[in-house]
Amino acid sequence: MSSTAGILDRVVTDLDLMLGADMLAGLSATERMEVLRGAGEALRRLEAIVVETAADADARELPDAFGCRSLNELLQRVLRVDAATAARMVKAASALRRELSLLTGERLPARWPALREAMLDGEVGVAGLLAATGPMEQAGDRIGAADRLRADAELADQARGIVREDDGRTTAVPPATPDDLRQYSQLIALYLDPDGSTPIEVRASQRRSVVIGRLRDGAYPIRGALLPEVYAQLQLIFDAQLNPKVEGPADLGVMFRPSEELTGDESPDAEQRGDTDSRTRAQKQHDALAAALGIAARHDDMPSLGGAAPTLVVHVDAAQISERGSGGWATLPGVEAPVPASVAVHTACSGAVQRVLFDEGRIVGISTVDRVFTATQRRAIVLRDGECLIPGCHVPASWCEIHHVTEHARGGPTHTDNGVPLCWHHHRTLDRSGWEIRMSEGVPQIRGPGWWDPRREWREPRRPRRALIAVA
Repeated sequence: MSSTAGILDRVVTDLDLMLGADMLAGLSATERMEVLRGAGEALRRLEAIVVETAADADARELPDAFGCRSLNELLQRVLRVDAATAARMVKAASALRRELSLLTGERLPARWPALREAMLDGEVGVAGLLAATGPMEQAGDRIGAADRLRADAELADQARGIVREDDGRTTAVPPATPDDLRQYSQLIALYLDPDGSTPIEVRASQRRSVVIGRLRDGAYPIRGALLPEVYAQLQLIFDAQLNPKVEGPADLGVMFRPSEELTGDESPDAEQRGDTDSRTRAQKQHDALAAALGIAARHDDMPSLGGAAPTLVVHVDAAQISERGSGGWATLPGVEAPVPASVAVHTACSGAVQRVLFDEGRIVGISTVDRVFTATQRRAIVLRDGECLIPGCHVPASWCEIHHVTEHARGGPTHTDNGVPLCWHHHRTLDRSGWEIRMSEGVPQIRGPGWWDPRREWREPRRPRRALIAVA
């Protein structure tokens, strides 16, 4: 056994002793942080050993010598890693390989010599190396060798946590993470690339996509690549819906006053604080996108389809839908599987209902009931309530759907005294969430589920300050 492999065997033996003795149990927070720091130091050096071994010019013969089709396959087998991890190792080895001179037989410098030294010193791992070299390599020959070597030195300094001043002095800073190195490399590549941003813009434009997969487990998977300006606009939409408003340093939640206690004095017992929204960030972003699509569909600038705004039509058999939409199924155009009939109830609450009577396939009757709140009514409701009526939900009312408190089918009018703003999520889940809404002389009142308010009292939401100022 070579001395090099023997050193690694001794390291493995020491690690086995540490793991076998259960030395990691019961450590303090400071001790755990030290263990993680040391593990990071060891991990980067182990990655350097793998990359340097694979980068050697003679390593090209390894796959054939050991019955493997490629270096990737060999690394998968000997390191017990997946194909993606092996590919990253091979790519890093290619970037650091030192070729042999045909004239002298000496080893030539690596393509990225400074980053190679940083990796051998344990300052950067495979992820950091690829993050630093990736943007520069994408520019290809548009960046000359001299500029690449200068960038290599600067990126290696960033990995080591060194900033060199113009006067030659150095300042120690926290070592860069792979994400830091990627961003810094992108800036350098943009600065050095004589073609400017055009190649990147062209590639990005070619890669842009939104792909919706096939229905699976009742939901459609979505994937794609957004252009930066599209991402930024979508992020603004998410922020508008998901960022809670901050009323002041002491405002930790939403305050409510029981309608029976409208005396002008606010009692501490009337305050109900806490977050009532258990959705994940990803779920909230889905609901924000759903609301944005609904707003876009009814916007005046949206092109029409068949002479009308793009309108979601839900088909449901009258025999399949109960009073509150529980049970039964409905269908949506373009969706290959039925959806719960409750979708029809949710859609109809803020839209129009068109009843089509069939007799053995023939249309024998059509009637339409339009229960869409007018723009003037919406503005008034938005001004009155300010945001989604559910406590803790700060989606602006202008983004919300207008809910008929008393259902239209039960005689509820499409009137401001019967409409309240609910965000897409809370409107869709109102029937099963435990929240109840009623109107008292045109003023909304809400009663929460028992876990939120054990007394289950009807309470009047405190109107947002911006609405009060607008009214005044």
